[in-house]
Amino acid sequence: MNLLNKALLRMSGWSRTTWCLAVLMTVAFVLIGRLAQLQVFDTFDLEKKNLLQVQVDRKLQSPRGTIYDRNGKPLAMSVVTKSLYADPKMIKQSPQEIAELISPYVTMSKENIVKALQEDTAFVWLNRMMDADKSKAVQQVIKDNHIVGLNFVEESKRYYPNGVLAAQVLGFVGTDDKGLDGLEMVLDDELKGGVQQEIVATDNKGNAIFGSVLSKFLPDKGKSVTLTIDATIQFIAERALDKAMVDTGAKHASVIVMDPKNGEILAMANRPSYDPNNYNQSGEEAFKNIAVTNLYEPGSTFKPIIASAALAAGKWKLDTVYNDKGAFAANGHIIRNWNGEGYGPVRLLDILKYSINTGMAEIGTLTGADILSKYVRDYGFGSETGIELPGEGAGILYNPEDMSKLDVATMSIGQGIAVTPLQMVRAFGALSNGGAMMKPHIIKSYSNSQGDVTSTTETSVVGQPVPAETVKTIVDILEKEVSEGGGTKAMVEGYHFGGKTGTAQKLDTKHGGYLDGQYIASFIGFGPVEDPKFVVLVVIDDPQKGSFYGSQIAAPVFKDIVSQLVRYYQMSPYVKESTPVAVKAANTLPEPKPGSDGSVTLPNFTGFTYGEVRDWLHKAGLAFKPDGTGTATSQDESSGTTVQAGTAITVHFRR
Repeated sequence: MNLLNKALLRMSGWSRTTWCLAVLMTVAFVLIGRLAQLQVFDTFDLEKKNLLQVQVDRKLQSPRGTIYDRNGKPLAMSVVTKSLYADPKMIKQSPQEIAELISPYVTMSKENIVKALQEDTAFVWLNRMMDADKSKAVQQVIKDNHIVGLNFVEESKRYYPNGVLAAQVLGFVGTDDKGLDGLEMVLDDELKGGVQQEIVATDNKGNAIFGSVLSKFLPDKGKSVTLTIDATIQFIAERALDKAMVDTGAKHASVIVMDPKNGEILAMANRPSYDPNNYNQSGEEAFKNIAVTNLYEPGSTFKPIIASAALAAGKWKLDTVYNDKGAFAANGHIIRNWNGEGYGPVRLLDILKYSINTGMAEIGTLTGADILSKYVRDYGFGSETGIELPGEGAGILYNPEDMSKLDVATMSIGQGIAVTPLQMVRAFGALSNGGAMMKPHIIKSYSNSQGDVTSTTETSVVGQPVPAETVKTIVDILEKEVSEGGGTKAMVEGYHFGGKTGTAQKLDTKHGGYLDGQYIASFIGFGPVEDPKFVVLVVIDDPQKGSFYGSQIAAPVFKDIVSQLVRYYQMSPYVKESTPVAVKAANTLPEPKPGSDGSVTLPNFTGFTYGEVRDWLHKAGLAFKPDGTGTATSQDESSGTTVQAGTAITVHFRR
């Protein structure tokens, strides 16, 4: 072989080697490129999907805003708790063994723990929002038994530091941070914070790498809310209700305390109640805020509304005399007084003070259905108040075009209509505020997560049902109702309060008519009358023990509450003017002895009480025209004077 051929052969071998190397390198680059595509780009897409999937499983709610009373005391707040979860794929022990170890400390049963740990998933809840002592116990179990695959995350839990206090107002929150009743439900969007998202690392199969968190997004917590509720007044009201429930054996009871000048609800209490920290241990009956939702016949507490309408419309006057014979006929029905007796010649003062049904029926009938209905609606009855609470009732009123004489008469004594407790408080708020009726509200302000006030509730006048002069007349009478009439058990010594008792048969909401032997007793009052600071309504539903009259069981609850309120507000007692002590001319008044022509000789009334003088004049067939209250100090028609039947006798009294 010559040199040329040898050279060619050497070049041919080198080319083959080069070619082989080139092919191998090309294949290697292709493989590396494909591997890079799989490991970098496609894996990124897959991991992105897996991360998003795990992210959905690990959404946690940031804390809700706090609910405060008017003085900044927390009523509902969020606290950090630990929630137990598992990654069944990571656990080495059997599900049965894990269940045996942790079941004493978690709410889930052993059987359900086993089922959860057998699921084909990388994340499963075992116990949300555990008590601190229980979570610590599980942590110790995990440590002692070298368990991998059980871990905790922190979640916010709603906590009500005062237990049952204002439970129906506040409501409660479910496990997934959803408000389920009360303000928690109504204000759910405002109170609820944003969602906390955790992106968890996964392996190339999409399984979460246990306990790893790559990133966390922490939003602000929700808005906080300050209520008009005063926790101290709320406590006073609830304690008084608890005592009333024991004393009367009632089915339900409610109290509302409102500032008549601005419509702020200072307390709203109901019984039965519940602890919103453990709401699942109570039934729906305890959840009802009956102060807002319940419809009932107001009975005699409605009489001042009718009386003010008649006065404002000019259909009745303060000195109009009605001769009460104890019965009022309407459409073949007879309306009688609560005691079945007649009071003789009476004026509006006596009609309201002694809750004379026949007199009110006469007043209502003379005023007429159209006028009465107009004023009743002006007081807000038949429409919701618009308070920021769920389930408010509107009430039931007659259509004036369809009202018979009997309908007018029964409405005039607070029957045949249905109202809510809150509507009654709104109406009496007008009577105690010069006629200006304020919109009731329970939210005072909102604050952001930094604590800055972002908005406040403005005071709103929603009407002036009757003129101020009419209101003054009614207030004067209602003060005498408490000091001398049927509401004396509501009287607080040293203070002037006005109010009205009420007793009504309970409505049968299912079948119509009334429930036999079931009553609603109530008392609504305000004061001090010189400058009213609050309106207080007490409603006792279906008392089972003792009396069922509002004057006997509801008025004392009012007294219990306002006796504490005057001390809480540091109100000075009323200072009486120094007056001579009136000395009785005799121990008892002589029996009236009308002559053949009906004339009567007057005795000396000095030193006798308002009630003693009134009763004597009624027996004698004379009209009573009192001036003041308390004990008689003088009389315009002197003792020994002979007067004709029906004559109005003026007697002056001092307290």
